[in-house]
Amino acid sequence: MNLTGLLSEALNNDTVSQISQHLGTDEGTTSNAIQAALPMLLGGLANNSASEGGAASLLSALDRNHDGSILDDVGGFLGNYASGPGAGILGHVFGGNQGAVEQSVSQASGLDMGKVGPLLMMLAPIVMGALGRTQRQEGLGAGDLAGLLGGATQQAGAGSPLLGVLSSVLDKDHDGSAIDDVAGMIGGLLGGRR
Repeated sequence: MNLTGLLSEALNNDTVSQISQHLGTDEGTTSNAIQAALPMLLGGLANNSASEGGAASLLSALDRNHDGSILDDVGGFLGNYASGPGAGILGHVFGGNQGAVEQSVSQASGLDMGKVGPLLMMLAPIVMGALGRTQRQEGLGAGDLAGLLGGATQQAGAGSPLLGVLSSVLDKDHDGSAIDDVAGMIGGLLGGRR
């Protein structure tokens, strides 16, 4: 099963219902917010793994802390998400851009701004778990991660206006070009080093 398949399975109706209860929102809004947040998380990870050093450090984080076992008990993790690794992961993925990402997810989904942070803290370890499991199952090296994440970002964000927002938030060269920083670096990685 590929990365987006694992995420779909992990974020099933039961999970959405649990997340809604933790956030105190209705399931429709929660579902919309998850749909908005996933491409942002995947795209942020793709952006980070687009450099050789970033890909190596992501692979090392997966090896150390994210073997996919979280997917075997998503409910158990959600019950205790606040003490989980979510905040640390978000700091690595978005750095100083986290506020802008939260605002975009809130605007796109209608989820209250104060609840987007907790939602991302729940989603980030699940995404890392799915990525870790995919990496192990497929025997992926550091050079494969950017391509995997880039493809998953496009799948998760198909038709989403947020990919444009994401690219402006993460736009390293400030040329305003949509996803070129992510896609261009992915192309460079896939074309050269393995």
